[in-house]
Amino acid sequence: MAAQSIVRPPAVAGKFYPSEPAVLRRDIESYLPSSPEKISALGCMVPHAGYMYSGHVAGAVLGRLQLPQRFVILCPNHTGRGEPLAIMSRGAWATPLGDAQIDRALAAELVAEFDLLTEDAEAHRTEHALEVELPFLQVLEPGFTFVPVAIGTHRIDVLTELGKAIARVVSRQNEPVLVIASSDMNHYATDAVTHEKDKLAIAPLLARDPRALHETVLRENISMCGLGPAVAMLSAVNDLGANSAELVKYATSADVSGDRSYCVGYAGIIVR
Repeated sequence: MAAQSIVRPPAVAGKFYPSEPAVLRRDIESYLPSSPEKISALGCMVPHAGYMYSGHVAGAVLGRLQLPQRFVILCPNHTGRGEPLAIMSRGAWATPLGDAQIDRALAAELVAEFDLLTEDAEAHRTEHALEVELPFLQVLEPGFTFVPVAIGTHRIDVLTELGKAIARVVSRQNEPVLVIASSDMNHYATDAVTHEKDKLAIAPLLARDPRALHETVLRENISMCGLGPAVAMLSAVNDLGANSAELVKYATSADVSGDRSYCVGYAGIIVR
């Protein structure tokens, strides 16, 4: 019974997104496409900045998907705390919209399949990149379960093997599981430079080429914070049979702030 009582409280409610439930729900609904044709997917990549900047990009992706009830959500580790591959296998994450339950069975299978995954709540305690995705899922697919994984390594061999392990576990499930990578794109450059660098990174994402993405981001010094999650997600969906990828929406923070001298890029991608 004690394991069921573990609840990770929200770390960035009232900062990255509204803390008042009605306002939060209203804002999320404003970011969703109207009457979209829903499509199924194996994976996707969505941004994780404050909703006023990137919520419309995340909403364009998640609002277009025929969402399952189970998710593996991969996020970067911005804080540097905890283990390099940190999973939480039990309990729930609280948001202003209620508790999102961790999928204990799916998490246990992942840990058994890939022994570099380490049970570690500390890496997740103040990390915003996964938390900000949960209210979207609570609005769009109430009652879902998820597995949170924070990634603090850029080692290509580890990331691709993590993706392959995820694919093996997902392929054994009787219900669909969506693999979500949480990532922003280039950080803190001019709008023109950010567009150019992000274009270089988006090309291998759309080609579903995790190694080319890894090489491009490191070679071109692209400050894409979710490189690890994106590489692992692509590796997973490729093994699950992905054959197409689509850039649903791209934007920068300058589109909202008006400051084109200093901005962050956001890309929303669906992989099928």
